[in-house]
Amino acid sequence: VQLQASGGGLVQAGDSLRLSCGVSGGTFSRYSMAWFRQAPGKDRDFVAAIKYSGGTAYTDSVKGRFTITRDNAKNMMYLQMNSLKPEDTAVYYCTAGSRIITSTMRTLDAYDYSGQGTQVTVSS
Repeated sequence: VQLQASGGGLVQAGDSLRLSCGVSGGTFSRYSMAWFRQAPGKDRDFVAAIKYSGGTAYTDSVKGRFTITRDNAKNMMYLQMNSLKPEDTAVYYCTAGSRIITSTMRTLDAYDYSGQGTQVTVSS
């Protein structure tokens, strides 16, 4: 299974970006998907997840600003990021897992696959 993240860039505070993650080599509709992010010198932290059934979860700092969606017909996952803040600056990674349950949606180690990251930089 391969994951390809794209859509990052350099934006100003208050701007929007949409990240995309394409999945190949597996049955996308069976995977729960998530975005994690890693700022310089920090751990890779949970951002948002969407289960194969469509249920979603967000970290508190992005609720109301970010929206995670998936398109099973296109094997794609998206993260719409609005009202971006400098503290959103990080490398964003998409992940996929086949055994994700509600209690593990926010846990990086629960996911089976991860793609290369895409850099998001928000200037103040």
